[in-house]
Amino acid sequence: MSRVKRGVTTHARHKKILKAAKGFYGRRKNTIRVAKQSVDRAGQHAYIGRKLRKRNFRALWIQRINAAVRQYTVTEANGRPLTYSRFICGLDLAGITVDRKILADLAVREPEAFKALLDKVAAALGESVAATA
Repeated sequence: MSRVKRGVTTHARHKKILKAAKGFYGRRKNTIRVAKQSVDRAGQHAYIGRKLRKRNFRALWIQRINAAVRQYTVTEANGRPLTYSRFICGLDLAGITVDRKILADLAVREPEAFKALLDKVAAALGESVAATA
C-alpha cells in the first residue's frame, strides 16, 4: 500500500481559508488558526444578516406605505385619519392583491397611482379621500 502524504490537501485548505479571510485586520488575515475562527464567525454573521435583511426591508416597506397613506386626509365615520392597518384591510375588501414591496415602490415613485389605489380602498371601506399635500 502506498503512503499518502497530506501536505497538498492541507495547503489547499489553508489557502482557501486565507483567501476567505482576505481584508480582515491583523493576524486574522494571515494566521491560519485565527483566520479559521474569523471566517467561521463571518459566515455565521452573514447567515444571520440574510435573515435580518428580509425583516428590515419588510419593516421599511410598511413604514413607507404608512407614511404615504397618512399624507391624505380620510374622513371615517369617527373622523380619524386612515391608518396602515385599515388600508391593508381595505385592500383585502377591494380584492386588490399587491404585495408591500410594490405598494411602497408605488408610494415613492408614482404617487398618482398610489392615490388612485387609495381611492379604491376608501371606496371599499366606505370613506372619502381628500388630498392634503
